[in-house]
Amino acid sequence: MSSPGGENTTSRDRGRLLKKALRSQKGEKKTRKKTVEFKIITELAKRFPVSLLCKIAQVSRSGYYKWLHDQEYPSQRQKEEQKLKMIITAAYQRFKGIYGYPRIQAWLRKTHGIQINHKRVYRLMKELGIQARIRKKRKFFGRREQVVVSENKLNRDFTASRPLEKWATDITFVIFNGRRLYLSVIYDLFNNEVVAYRISKRNDLKLVMDTVKAAIKKRDVNGVLLHSDQGYQYTSKKYNEFLQASNITVSMSRKGKCLVNACIESFFSHFKTECLYLSVFTKEDEVRKAIQRYIHFYNYERIQVRLNNLSPVLYRAQAA
Repeated sequence: MSSPGGENTTSRDRGRLLKKALRSQKGEKKTRKKTVEFKIITELAKRFPVSLLCKIAQVSRSGYYKWLHDQEYPSQRQKEEQKLKMIITAAYQRFKGIYGYPRIQAWLRKTHGIQINHKRVYRLMKELGIQARIRKKRKFFGRREQVVVSENKLNRDFTASRPLEKWATDITFVIFNGRRLYLSVIYDLFNNEVVAYRISKRNDLKLVMDTVKAAIKKRDVNGVLLHSDQGYQYTSKKYNEFLQASNITVSMSRKGKCLVNACIESFFSHFKTECLYLSVFTKEDEVRKAIQRYIHFYNYERIQVRLNNLSPVLYRAQAA
């Protein structure tokens, strides 16, 4: 027969064992905490009484047995949700975590024909402990002195009734292996499509001129409004004279008002979060290929809620 002291020592050992197991799951999401605790209790139940384990874990015994019954005899709804979780997890992994619950919901409907409420998708993703990657805010730094400044004709009206009506352009930088590349983009506000882009080692006038020339080769730019900030490239005489000669209407945001060009800033934020931050690049060629792949994905595959859950190119084709 065990002595009182021996019995107390055994109880302490049991408590330490369970607490140690629970401590290893400290980083789990709150919604998954009970499931984790129940799994640990099941593992330890072969060696210790369930009532004691539930007491140490601070969960009800009836709750544990209900969970155990559901694991052995899942209902039809539980079976359905397990299947949904598998599909959601596969989608999350396929798109490298860039889709949140609204796009996952749209993807389920479009790809699998599954009609599901967005709140249910949110709950299932929460139970799985997955969520879309959070985009980092971009800091604004002052611009150089301007030479030619145009009126802000866009005036924060980011809506367009047709393609080739309003474009926005800007430059961002890509850091890899201690070096930089610059990405210049022209963006159609009608369908959020990247119309043209160029990559360069230098952030200069040639970069923005090459981007505009690439857009002119692809589209009829007659009368299109092209909005930019007051970067020194965009306020150069050569740039403005070239746009006027191409019958492109020039629009510029006021100096220091980066939110006026928020649409293209949003694209750059998505681009960096969904492409650059997911990989480590050591060579320039790797970065260029990654940018090319992402922009193709963004234009042709990436569904957007604002575009009725279509990609930019599909939305433009549907509107034609």
